[in-house]
Amino acid sequence: MVKGDILPIEVMARRLEWSYGISLFMRQRTIGHGSTIAQPIVFAPFDDHLIAEPMIKLQIEQAQQLMDELWQCGIRPSEGAGSAGAMAATQKHLEDMRKLVFKEKK
Repeated sequence: MVKGDILPIEVMARRLEWSYGISLFMRQRTIGHGSTIAQPIVFAPFDDHLIAEPMIKLQIEQAQQLMDELWQCGIRPSEGAGSAGAMAATQKHLEDMRKLVFKEKK
């Protein structure tokens, strides 16, 4: 890395005191020039007939970092979604298969 290189955006999530929510932070460092940080989101009036631009675009690695940070804060996928739902379905299927196999052997 050399002076002036811009590093990827970093994402950090922290659980708020008394578990009232999650704070999200983002920064981007430039070698030799310090960091820039994301500022609070500002909402603006918008015509519902237009197509909105996303408030932020993340690279896959940054999205994964956000997911990992939220996981560290105790946030998990809702039941039936993501890997938690897939694992529950797999466990149910395995249980059904065991019942069938052990029933046939008797």
